Amino acid sequence: METLRDILAAAARGVFPPADGRTTVVPQASHRDAGVLAFTAHSVVFTDEDPGWVYDTLRATDCDALAASMNPRFLAAFMERTGRGAETIDALLVAAPLPGEPPLALRETADAAHSRVGYARGRRDEVRAWTADGGVLVTGRGVGGRLEVSVEVDEGVRHRGLGRLLVTAARHLVAEPLWAQVAPGNARSVRAFQAAGYRAVGSEALLLPR
Repeated sequence: METLRDILAAAARGVFPPADGRTTVVPQASHRDAGVLAFTAHSVVFTDEDPGWVYDTLRATDCDALAASMNPRFLAAFMERTGRGAETIDALLVAAPLPGEPPLALRETADAAHSRVGYARGRRDEVRAWTADGGVLVTGRGVGGRLEVSVEVDEGVRHRGLGRLLVTAARHLVAEPLWAQVAPGNARSVRAFQAAGYRAVGSEALLLPR
C-alpha cells in the first residue's frame, strides 16, 4: 500500500499521482497531522478516519469534483469529524539540497523564546534554528516526516533580499529535499522561495489537534 511518505518522496522527485480526477485516502503518518494534499487533478487525504466517510462526504460536496477536497464545506466537515482545527490552505513547495556553504553567516541557537521557533516546535519534530543579522531560519520534521523550513525577517530589514538568502541558505544545511508551506496570499514569501529555487508541487490543508 502506498503511504503518505511514499507520495511525498515521489513528489520531491517530480513524480506525482495520476491526473485522473480521483482522491486517494492514506493513513496518517503521525497522530499529530491529518489533512489534504492537492496535486494536479488528484488529491490525497491523509487521515485515520474511515475512507468510506471521506469519499461519501466528497461526493456530497456541492462543487466541481476536482475542487471538492479543498472546498470549505468538505474541510469544515473534516474538522468536525476529527475535532481538529485548521488555519489556511498553503502552497506546497520543495527544493533539493545544495552543496557548499550558505550564502550568509548563520549562528545555530537553542533559544526557544523566538515566536518562529516556538511555533515550529508545536508543529514539527527535531527542530533546529539559526539566526542571521535581521532574521531567523528554522527547520524541523513535519508532515510525513518530511524536512520543512520556515523563516522570519525583522521588520526593519525587509525588502532587501534577506528572506531569499535565508531560504537559499537552508538548502545548504540539509542533505535531503526541503519543504515549505506558504500561504498563497503572502506573495512576498512566495517570490522569495521561488527565487531561491523552490518549486511549487501542490497545495495543502493541514488539520491539527485543537
